[in-house]
Amino acid sequence: MADEKKKEEQVLLGQEQAGSDPAPGIKGKTGSSAILERVQERAQVIPGQEAPPESCPTCAPNQGAGTEAEAFIYSLGTIETRFPTMSVEKEFAQAIKEGKTANLTDTDVLYSILKENRYLAREVCWVLTIENIETYILVPKDPQGIDQLIDAVRPREKGVDCDVVIGEKGPIAPMEMCNGLQVPIVVFDRIYSFEVPELIKAIPKPKGKEEKAFHTAAEELFYRIMQMADNAGAMDEHRALNYLAVRYPSIYELTAEMFEKDFTLAAVEVIPSRLSGLRKLVDVVLSYVNRKTDVIEKYYVRVDVMEKWPFLVSKLAPFFDR
Repeated sequence: MADEKKKEEQVLLGQEQAGSDPAPGIKGKTGSSAILERVQERAQVIPGQEAPPESCPTCAPNQGAGTEAEAFIYSLGTIETRFPTMSVEKEFAQAIKEGKTANLTDTDVLYSILKENRYLAREVCWVLTIENIETYILVPKDPQGIDQLIDAVRPREKGVDCDVVIGEKGPIAPMEMCNGLQVPIVVFDRIYSFEVPELIKAIPKPKGKEEKAFHTAAEELFYRIMQMADNAGAMDEHRALNYLAVRYPSIYELTAEMFEKDFTLAAVEVIPSRLSGLRKLVDVVLSYVNRKTDVIEKYYVRVDVMEKWPFLVSKLAPFFDR
């Protein structure tokens, strides 16, 4: 049973434990990091800490606008670059002239220049887009995070690339930080970058299941989660869903099994768990409807979302409405 549980909770995207990344703080005083520190000093709000009471005049006493749990981010999207100033754009163009770019696509050139000129990687603005909407400006908590950002823009097949960003949401970016783009800043701890087919292939196929049918079912569920309304990875329910999408293969196995039984995936819901107490727990409920009889079957999995790194509390089991 211990081996089975360990397998269920195995990380699909990297083998390190989620909470093992160091958090030494932002280092360096140039580029977006310096702007971020100035913003934090001016607002007196550090991502992950509570905002001053006056920042939420409509809140009840002791209910500030930014609680620790609300600041955590677990998002699925696509990372892109922006030029914060004209001088950075001109310097980037100069680096292209000095580099070897023959027979390379624009994406190849971008990746090559940033990889070979790390000072430019520290100067450009990194933006996470979700459903083609600019959602967050990304700043690494650790200098090594630059490598993760560069890896996120490596040449990949368009439309199937995906980036998972885990971190803490800070204040809205000042206009000078990213050429007028004003969206929340996210100080990230970890980024996973992959192509969706790679993720699907990494999911262990259940014995006796036809590979193509299983991968089709898994892909449908993954995109269903990504396309849920307003899933910016900031709300507890969305953080739980995104965590399961990349780290819990059993939900894909279940969906493939239900398709085989002639059920359709009718809904994916997240509700507060009745067992929440000292910990904040949510139940992710998958609802399937039989295509012939309209019989509904529901299953749920419980996730702890109290802190930055969500984790599994209980495995998939039948769900009964009370």
